[in-house]
Amino acid sequence: MSTLLENHIVELLQERNEKAISLLYDNYADTLLGVANKVVRDPDLAQDVVQESFVKIWKKADTYDPKKAKLFTWLFRITRNTAIDKLRSVNTKSDKEIQIDVSDVYTLGVESTRPELMDVREHLDKIEDKYQIVLEALFFQGMTQQEASDELDIPLGTIKSRLKIGLRELGKIYGPAVVAMLLNFVL
Repeated sequence: MSTLLENHIVELLQERNEKAISLLYDNYADTLLGVANKVVRDPDLAQDVVQESFVKIWKKADTYDPKKAKLFTWLFRITRNTAIDKLRSVNTKSDKEIQIDVSDVYTLGVESTRPELMDVREHLDKIEDKYQIVLEALFFQGMTQQEASDELDIPLGTIKSRLKIGLRELGKIYGPAVVAMLLNFVL
């Protein structure tokens, strides 16, 4: 792709011009589908990933910074992270279904372990702000660790450390078993 066309697409994206999505799709969809398919290894799921990625790209268009990465690199990261999240979501769902079907070890239903259904948000104010911000981004805004790092402008290693410490602090409130289940949502 020519630099001129790439610059034009970036310009349209930043202007929130819908033509940008058409140009992105025409020029990148096949490659991004390949990226998604390589991660999820399911053609139908890969198409879902690409569609979700384009929605994220449109919503996050104002966060793209050409000084930090080439357009394709930014698109690649969004698609790859979306594919990883989709794969985790599918795997977590099937793992939970298997556990519930074959085991009565867990007395908590799957629904009760979702962070939005627990009172996690109520207890976040009991931990330091720097941990609250990371947990909020990961649990309630649905960001991946990399997305949180980019969005909050905090190094990825720091995000991981703050997640670990924040969860340890929540563990004092909920106990380690519930915190272990919460980890399924961000790892």
